[in-house]
Amino acid sequence: MAATEQPPNSGAAQPSGALVPLPALTPPATPPAPFADVAPWRTVTGPARLGRRTKLLVRHISRGDVAVIDHLDIDRVSAEELIAAGAAAVLNCRACSSGAYPNLGPQLLVQAGVHLVDLPDDALFELIGDGEAITVRDGQVLCGDRLLAEGVVLDLARVRAETEARRREVGEALERFAHNTIEHMREERELLAGRIELPRFATDFRDRSALVVVRGVDHQHDLRALRPFIRDMRPVLVAVDGGVEALLQVGLCPDMIVGDMDSAGEAALLRAYERGAELVVHSYPDGRAPGRRRLQELGLPHKLVPAPGTSQDVAMLLAAEKGARLIVSVGSPFNLLEFLDRNRGGMSSTFLTRLRIGEILVDAKGVSRLYHPRPGLTPLLVVIAAGLIALIAVVAMTPALRDVAELLWLKLQLLLGTG
Repeated sequence: MAATEQPPNSGAAQPSGALVPLPALTPPATPPAPFADVAPWRTVTGPARLGRRTKLLVRHISRGDVAVIDHLDIDRVSAEELIAAGAAAVLNCRACSSGAYPNLGPQLLVQAGVHLVDLPDDALFELIGDGEAITVRDGQVLCGDRLLAEGVVLDLARVRAETEARRREVGEALERFAHNTIEHMREERELLAGRIELPRFATDFRDRSALVVVRGVDHQHDLRALRPFIRDMRPVLVAVDGGVEALLQVGLCPDMIVGDMDSAGEAALLRAYERGAELVVHSYPDGRAPGRRRLQELGLPHKLVPAPGTSQDVAMLLAAEKGARLIVSVGSPFNLLEFLDRNRGGMSSTFLTRLRIGEILVDAKGVSRLYHPRPGLTPLLVVIAAGLIALIAVVAMTPALRDVAELLWLKLQLLLGTG
């Protein structure tokens, strides 16, 4: 069922306005409909799509759906995926912005015209089923004439004001991040000392560049910008969980897939394995590996790496330990605000991993700006052909040169014995 949007006090369609620029942010890869800096849409009707994990829910959202999520502090990556999926409204059963740090997700959503509502609790998950038609009117959620829940509508002015307030209070978020990093240094010494046992892999990293692709900020844009680098350098392509789908979408197949396999689609895993990808399951240090059962059910052979930290940490450390001369990171957080925006305790281990790898780690944006592509064979052939055509034209138009060319041709025939 397609969503219908009705502006306040009018039966006609709302006029389009200019897209309000978001400071220091790039627009989503798939631009949504323009949205003016005015009050949000008052009514949205569409099928409800329920999911407590946003990164899994976005796979099942169609344009016009109403997403019901349970996501504290919506980050930029999740917001961009909800926009790209075409969600007409987002009902969040937790605070879209708790005030802990200036997360960028809510501002992206409302700027894109998505009707965003903060609900007081998660009772909505029990009151409706997936795919059931609901209506969101201001902050009210209705099924027919029955009121299911009522929350607070987040408009653009409010979200901008809260974001700016959080930016001024970012010191507390930095303090928490630093404290968390120190705790990880105490608990995960193996990550810094490099004492992680790795099995033998079929994928060869020795003296090669490695491209580690994570589902993250601008990963599609970075992959497109790195096309010349990938073509010329032939790096080892390492996908971290959902990164396998990002690579397949641009026509590339990973050499290795690393992760707990919770956000990689089954079709993508099967397709990559059939094309030669090696599967590595990241497990907890005590040996528990939820992703192993999934691969066993799919009948896919794999190797197990017990290690602390996140899956992207394991992918980078694996490449470094196996002799990669350069590691290019795609989609991984690379500045302080991106680390805070992910708002995960495990992100401190990623920060420590970068310290461990050191100078061989480079961000994709830096590579795309500094790398100068080698000229391909096609431009060279075009230049040679153009030169030959010009030479033939000059000889044909100059009698003296034409006589010389005929003499040379006769001598060549005599030498070859064909005259």
